Amino acid sequence: MPVTSMNRRALLAAGAAATFVAASGPALAQTASPDRAAVLDAMKRAARFMSEEAAVNGGYVWQYLPDFSRRWGELEANPTMIWVQPPGTATVGHLFLDAYHATGDDFYYQAARKAADALIRGQHPTGGWNYVIDTAGEESLKQWYATVAANAWRLEEYHHYYGNATFDDAGTAEASQLLLRVYLEKKDRTYLAPLNKAISFVLESQYDNGGWPQRYPFVENGGLHGHADYTPYITFNDDVAGENLEFLIYAYHGLARNGRGDARILDAIHRGMDIFVKTQQPQPQPAWGLQHFPDTLKPAGARTIEPQAFVTHTTGTNIKSMMGFYRLTGDRKYMARLPEAMDWLDQVAAKPPLNTPGRTHPTFILEGANTPIYIHRRGSNIANGQYYADANPTNLIVHYGSFRNVDTPALRAEHALLSAMTPEEVTRGSPLKARPGSLNLPKYFTLQDVDVWDMSTDARRPTAPHAGRATQVMAGLNARGYWSTPLTTTSNPYKGPSPTAVTGGEYQMTRVGDLWDTSPYNTDFPVEGVSTSVFVRNMGDLIEALGA
Repeated sequence: MPVTSMNRRALLAAGAAATFVAASGPALAQTASPDRAAVLDAMKRAARFMSEEAAVNGGYVWQYLPDFSRRWGELEANPTMIWVQPPGTATVGHLFLDAYHATGDDFYYQAARKAADALIRGQHPTGGWNYVIDTAGEESLKQWYATVAANAWRLEEYHHYYGNATFDDAGTAEASQLLLRVYLEKKDRTYLAPLNKAISFVLESQYDNGGWPQRYPFVENGGLHGHADYTPYITFNDDVAGENLEFLIYAYHGLARNGRGDARILDAIHRGMDIFVKTQQPQPQPAWGLQHFPDTLKPAGARTIEPQAFVTHTTGTNIKSMMGFYRLTGDRKYMARLPEAMDWLDQVAAKPPLNTPGRTHPTFILEGANTPIYIHRRGSNIANGQYYADANPTNLIVHYGSFRNVDTPALRAEHALLSAMTPEEVTRGSPLKARPGSLNLPKYFTLQDVDVWDMSTDARRPTAPHAGRATQVMAGLNARGYWSTPLTTTSNPYKGPSPTAVTGGEYQMTRVGDLWDTSPYNTDFPVEGVSTSVFVRNMGDLIEALGA
C-alpha cells in the first residue's frame, strides 16, 4: 500500500522540478473555521453555477460576461469553444477532484468526470491537445482560426491552424494529469484508453536525445511571417520539459503494478533530464535558448518576438531545474557546469541605468558576443505590422519583456547547499529512488501556490490565508452563484480582415493595435464578469476552511 505522497508544484510554475522530491502533501493552513454547513453550501452553489451555466459540454474558458454574450480564453472564444490551456477545463477538473477529496460529495467527482470527458472528446488522435477545443467541430475551429485568431497581432502562435497538438503553456500536461487522476480515483476503465493515448503521445513525440518539440505531430508549411517552422525545435519555453517530466513521474508511480513501473516511462524521464545537459552550450556562452535545433542543439529562434539568441531567464530556469534533477537522481552531472552558467548570467547582467528593480538582465543575448538585443514593433495590425530586434533599449513592446529578473545569488546559494550534500542525502524522498507504485499522487492539486492567470486576475493563493478569508469569500458569492470579478482586459470583436494600410495612432508600446487587432488588452473601463481562476482560488480557500 502506498505510504507517501508526492508534492504538487504550481500548475504553471517554471523550472520547479526540485519539488518533485518533497515527501509529503500540502499541509492546509490552520484558520478559524466558519460554519461547515455554510462552507459546503457556498461551494455547492458556486460549483453548480460553473458546471451547469458556464460549462459547454463539461468544458470551460477563462472568463465570461454574466450573460455569456462574450467569453474569452487567451483570445475571444466562440460560444461552442472550451479552453485546454490553464486555467481552463483541466484546471477546473482538478479543482472538482480536490473538492471531492475534501467533502466526499459525489457531485464533485461527477463534475470532474464531465471536464475529463470534454477533454477526451477534443483529444487529438495521437493523444495530445491543442490550446482550444471547438465542440461544434473542426470546420468551426478552422473558421475561428481564419478570423479571430488570424487578426490577433501579438499572439503569433494562433496565426496558423496546425491541426496537431501542443505542449505549450502546460495544456497537454495538465489535461493528461487530469485523466490520470480521474482514472486512479476509481479505476474506471473508461479513462484508461485516452490516458494511455496521452502517455504514448508524450513518449512518441520525444526526440531520441531527450528533448520535446513544442507541437506534434510535425506538419508541412508550418512557418509564419517569413520564418521557418519553429514548432519542431526542442523547447524549454514555458517549461515544456518540466511539465512532461512531472506527468511522467506521476504516471510511473500511479500506474505501477506489483512494484514494477513502465520501463519506457522511466527511460523517457532520464532522457528528458539529460537534454538539459546536452543543450548547455560550451564556453564562452554556457547558457540556453528558448528553443534549440534538434540536430545541432544550438539555440534557435521561434516567434518573431523571439530571435535566435541565448535567453537569460530560460538559463536561470534551467539551472533551477537541473538542481532539481540532482535531487531526483543524485547524479552530479546535472550540477557540474551550473557555476559556468551562473558566471555567464553575472557577465550579461543589465548595467546602470537599465538595471532597475525587477530588471536584472536583458532577455536576449546574441550568439558569438554577449550583446543584448531588444524587441520592438511598427505598424498597426497583423496585415501591416512587423516585429524586429535591435540594440536600442527604449520604445520596447510591453507584452513581452525585453528585461527579466533572475536571482543569481539565490541560485548560487542553492547550488552551494546541494553541493555540500551527499547523493544519498540529496535524494532522500526522491520519487525516482522509491519503489514504483509506493507513492500516491497528491490529494490536492490546486491548493498549492498556484498561479493561473486569466488575463484579468492573478489567482495566486496566499500561502497563509487570514482567519476571516473563508467568511469573506462566502460573503462575496452572489445570488447567481459566482464571484463577480472586474474583467480588466477585453478585446476588439472581429470586424473583418485587417487593412494593409497603417491606421491611426502609435502602437509601438501598446498591447493592442488598431480596431482590427483582436489581441486582448488592458481596458480603462472594466466590466463585472465571471473568472475561472477566481473560482479556482476561492474554492480552494473554502476547501482549506473545511480543514480537509
